[in-house]
Amino acid sequence: MYGSERRRHITETLAASGRVTVAGLATDLDVSAETIRRDLSLLESEGHLERTHGGAVPAVPGGRVERTLAARRSENVDAKSAIGRAALRLLPAAGGTILIDAGSTTASFAESLPTDHGLTILTNSVPIADGLHRAATETLHVLGGTVRGLTGACVGPTVLRTLDSIRVDVAFVGTNGLHPERGLTTPDPDEAAVKNAMCGAARRVVALADSSKFGHEFLVSFAHLDRIDTLVTDTPPPGPLASALDTHGIEVVLP
Repeated sequence: MYGSERRRHITETLAASGRVTVAGLATDLDVSAETIRRDLSLLESEGHLERTHGGAVPAVPGGRVERTLAARRSENVDAKSAIGRAALRLLPAAGGTILIDAGSTTASFAESLPTDHGLTILTNSVPIADGLHRAATETLHVLGGTVRGLTGACVGPTVLRTLDSIRVDVAFVGTNGLHPERGLTTPDPDEAAVKNAMCGAARRVVALADSSKFGHEFLVSFAHLDRIDTLVTDTPPPGPLASALDTHGIEVVLP
């Protein structure tokens, strides 16, 4: 059996059972444990799984190590595009003001904006600002600060001071995890501080998150569910998360 065939078997078995062991895979595939460990290491580096003692489990979105914006933009592309288009329903009238958070799903939303939107747009994302500028957005403000290389997000005191002094109609924020108890979470404390301030600077807060974020939590909680007005996602949230969203009166918008 070729290596690609072994690794496909591993990912299919993991998807079906939720966990695999080195010993079990070695027996199933009639190869050495060392061969399986090499396969698991490669699959982990590609983001398909996370190694555990003696085996592997499905990868949590974002994994243990925060990944680049480019890597995240290549994932769940159709879902993020659908979310971006659905979020257009929540735009204020022409002449209104919106905040667009840094992130891959928010970038899909920004790309979906019609050219004649007539809005004032503020963003802390260098890539999003560049795209909007190329699309000839007339009233565009970049929230300056220190740019994080991984995400292209401006963070730090300059951004926070600006957000503390403004009030916009709608903030469109992204998140790495959406948990019924911890709310919206992200790995980086500096980005969390900016996201939190965005929520405080808006009359309405709209979270954009595809279903791979459901139930997951990361290092920093930047907004509990009671700070969110609307969730735009690609599939109906499951069980406990759906109940928590309903308890907090959060509108769920689907494509």
